[in-house]
Amino acid sequence: MANLYPMLKHLHMTFALLSVIGFTFRWVLALCNSPIRQQRWLKVAPHIIDTVLLVSALMLCWILRQYPFVSLWLSAKVGFLVLYIWLGLAALKWAKTRAKQLLYGLAALLCFAQILAIAFSRSPMGLLAGV
Repeated sequence: MANLYPMLKHLHMTFALLSVIGFTFRWVLALCNSPIRQQRWLKVAPHIIDTVLLVSALMLCWILRQYPFVSLWLSAKVGFLVLYIWLGLAALKWAKTRAKQLLYGLAALLCFAQILAIAFSRSPMGLLAGV
C-alpha cells in the first residue's frame, strides 16, 4: 500500500489546488454578482473535486497511520479546514453585503494558506511557526 503514497499525495495536492481555484473563481463571480454562478457545472464540480480531495486525504491518513485527534498537526489542519469551509460558505452564500463577501473570502483564503503551511511544515503552528 505504501507504493500508492506518491500517487495519492499528488492527487490530494492537485485536488486541493483545484478546490481553492474553484472557490476563488466562484467567490469572484459572487463579488461581481455574475449570473454565470448559476450554471450547473459550477454547482456540481466543487462536490466532485472535494469528494476526491477528502477520499485521498483519508487514504493518506490510513497509509501513513497518522490520524486527526492523534497527530496534533493533522488536528490543526482539520480544524482550519472546517473554518475554511464555514468562511467559504459565508462568502458565497450567507454574506449580505459585498464588504462581508470580500472579508469572508479573504479570511477563507488565509485559512487555506494556513492549511498549506501546516501540511508542509507538519507543525500545528503553520504560518506562525517562524514567529
